[in-house]
Amino acid sequence: MYLSKENKKEIFKEHGKSDTDTGSAEGQIALFTTRINHLTEHLKKNRKDFNTERSLVMMVGKRKSLLSYLKSKDITRYREIIKKLNLRK
Repeated sequence: MYLSKENKKEIFKEHGKSDTDTGSAEGQIALFTTRINHLTEHLKKNRKDFNTERSLVMMVGKRKSLLSYLKSKDITRYREIIKKLNLRK
């Protein structure tokens, strides 16, 4: 798989509180963003892979719900994660 344990730990260490903090909204959003970027590149090469397309749409929805949760709870953390991951342009 393209995400090993070490890669996931790095993502959670960089965006979460620690490398074992897998439940924080920031860490999960960062992980979803990494997976979404990977699947987007895959779909550029394989246009007819509809299962991957469906899973990509579902992941985008999950990330959107996490972002809206974070926005309602703590707007400063929301703005920080948006800026770090370059999600809005």
